[in-house]
Amino acid sequence: MADNEERTPRVVVGVDGSDPSRAALDWAAAEAARRGAPILAVHALGMPLIVPVTAGPARFEPTEEIADQATDVLTRVTERVRDLQPAVTVETETALDEAPLALLRHVRPQDLLVVGSRGLGSVASVFVGSVSIRVAAQAPCPVAVVPSRWRHRTSLDRIVVGVDGSDNSRRALRLAVDLADEGGGELVVVNSWEVPYPYDPVAMTAMGYEPQERLFDRNSEELVDEMLNEVADGFSRERVTVVRTQDSPVNALLRAAEDADAVVVGSRGRGSVRGLLLGSVSQGLLHRADIPVVILPHRAEDG
Repeated sequence: MADNEERTPRVVVGVDGSDPSRAALDWAAAEAARRGAPILAVHALGMPLIVPVTAGPARFEPTEEIADQATDVLTRVTERVRDLQPAVTVETETALDEAPLALLRHVRPQDLLVVGSRGLGSVASVFVGSVSIRVAAQAPCPVAVVPSRWRHRTSLDRIVVGVDGSDNSRRALRLAVDLADEGGGELVVVNSWEVPYPYDPVAMTAMGYEPQERLFDRNSEELVDEMLNEVADGFSRERVTVVRTQDSPVNALLRAAEDADAVVVGSRGRGSVRGLLLGSVSQGLLHRADIPVVILPHRAEDG
């Protein structure tokens, strides 16, 4: 059960011994070192739920074999973190719950939650792991989803963030600035738009109307400047690159993130049942990105 008392912010990572969880653990260990924060590694067993007629629900206790396997997983996790980041304090927890519930119970607004993704790239990755989707929609803190195909580069030299002028994207920009500050890296701010054409654009221009591309471009420039002045005023503009482009948000972010170390977005996912659904941009990035995606869930704004 999650603790209710005040405590030091920490990096919480889901582990199960698989390749995706090892990639997540490596990234989490590096991030914990940058933050000077401890790691909590949670191994969820997903034991079946018993609902007796005369008592409240409870979980089956693990067999000795399952308990030994869990101990082995967490022992290897502790050794891995100590090898990679000797200064990072490691705590471990075995939970009887399913992974999403176990992880959500152990995080608070000041934490960072890191999970692996079993997305398979391009077309096949239409199916992203349910753990990634659920925690990215419902967590009270930022969530980093590390794809299994990530090649274990854990630096934060280049952070990409998508902005659209909303309060949600302002929070995402603030998070991206913090991450870039941690790693002393570059910040790439992306704003994109898609121009609707209900009428013939050539004919409209001939009649004296301003081309919509020019109008959207000017609005984009003003929006990004205003957000940077408000949110990233103390961040050196020499370390900021702005990408403004006519394209879908997902495509624009993926292109900007080709040589990046992480991409940051806000999510409009809300609440318990509805929180199972992420915004289309978050979903698109989780399906297609080859780098860690850091999502600021809507619920994180409450913290």
